[in-house]
Amino acid sequence: MKGMEIALVAGLLLAYALVSGRVARSSVTPPMIFIAAGVLFGPQALGVLELGLDDSAVLLLAESTLAIVLFSDAARLDVRRLRHEVALPARLLGIGLPLTVGVQLAGVLLVLPDLSWQEAGLLAAILAPTDAALGQAVISDQRVPARIRQTLNVESGLNDGLAVPAVTIFLSLADPMGESRSGVEWFEFAARQIGYGALFGLGVGAAASFLLCRAKSAGWLEGIAAQLAGLATPAAAFALAVETDGNGFIAAFTAGLAFKAIGNQTAEHFTEYAEDTGQLFALVAFLVFGNVLVGPLLGELTFPIALCAIGALTVGRMVPVGLALLGSGLQRPTVLFMGWFGPRGLASILFALTVLEGSALAFADEVLAVVAWTVLMSVVAHGLTARWGAQKYADWYDALHVQAGNEEVGMAEEMPMTEHRPRGVRARR
Repeated sequence: MKGMEIALVAGLLLAYALVSGRVARSSVTPPMIFIAAGVLFGPQALGVLELGLDDSAVLLLAESTLAIVLFSDAARLDVRRLRHEVALPARLLGIGLPLTVGVQLAGVLLVLPDLSWQEAGLLAAILAPTDAALGQAVISDQRVPARIRQTLNVESGLNDGLAVPAVTIFLSLADPMGESRSGVEWFEFAARQIGYGALFGLGVGAAASFLLCRAKSAGWLEGIAAQLAGLATPAAAFALAVETDGNGFIAAFTAGLAFKAIGNQTAEHFTEYAEDTGQLFALVAFLVFGNVLVGPLLGELTFPIALCAIGALTVGRMVPVGLALLGSGLQRPTVLFMGWFGPRGLASILFALTVLEGSALAFADEVLAVVAWTVLMSVVAHGLTARWGAQKYADWYDALHVQAGNEEVGMAEEMPMTEHRPRGVRARR
């Protein structure tokens, strides 16, 4: 990026900060603003900001953002408390996530028959993670039952990390250079990617958290240095994993899990700067998304691509969620509500930018187009319906109590669940 381009990005961040309070009270979301800015200042409009997939700064931003966001999302969740309330998140992650990949894979093959099953699987895996930050009004509305809000929050916090192995494996299967690998070689590759990634992630995260907590107890820590150490942890885990042929994103995610598990509440202080940095990078990533992907594709929407995008946001999400929640005791409006609020956002953008940059896939452009339109439609549709949908669902939920004479209704939605902090919300000190 050139000096004027950096100045433009900095100016946009400053301008957003000046109106951020008003934006937070409206149906307009930060991703909408920064995607629109990316398009407006891009080569298809004003031509002030011209980036490309082959720009090294774009790839560095994507990799850094994804590593930090994966680490921060994992570090926000208290796994020790979550294991006592695991029923609904486990259904969505253990059943719903694989079903989402499978249903979307089948749908892509049906609509885009020119793609191989490996490329369809890669596209399905890229679009599998959800981003609750795009429907922040749902997670923050206290009238929505805590169990439902926190299940959606936990799902989005974990499914991007859990999708990394699927993205990695499908990318390797779709790689034209990988066709000559034997079954044993495929197994060894997957084992290295997942095994070394998890090994270095857990090791670095646990060691960093343990040492920081001990140093804090001994009074050796200085505030800003501790914050920088929290940012250095995912960077170290990522670099060590990549150096040993492991997956850096798996390493960053598992580092966050270990960091939180060892440090518990103390660890939250160490990750504040990493979270803030991730939020900053995320806004810039949406700007880059608008500039690099959305702008060039605005006039190239085809019926099959639109059908894939709409299908991923509806059938590809709602059917797996419905199947995963069978027997959970949740009522139909709740299942529909949870099925709709599965926005596709930051993780899908970053997966697409990192795994498809310079790719040799025959249909890489088509895959990118589907990802771009799916995320764009999701940013708009889920952003505009989040507040309205949360209010309608809360009204329905309150009406049940009124009909019951304000007595306990005894619904599965009412079971208590720990409030896990949403992305972008500062921890209470």
